[in-house]
Amino acid sequence: MCLGVPMQVKSIDNEMARCEIDGVQRDASLMMIDGVKVGDYVLIHAGFAIERIDEDEAQRTLDALRSALDLGLVPE
Repeated sequence: MCLGVPMQVKSIDNEMARCEIDGVQRDASLMMIDGVKVGDYVLIHAGFAIERIDEDEAQRTLDALRSALDLGLVPE
């Protein structure tokens, strides 16, 4: 299963963003989307930011992923 995980951009250095969610930080390439700035939410998949999303959508998606984890529908 492939998932895009919503994360908030905390810093940007050239084409790389440092992103965070729930205290977990990851680096992600911004080469696939333009105009991302610090504070934006992006979907991260396989080390790439693949789409910019608004904060409400990020929270709804995270809530759904957390529910799926709680139900054992998604492996940890």
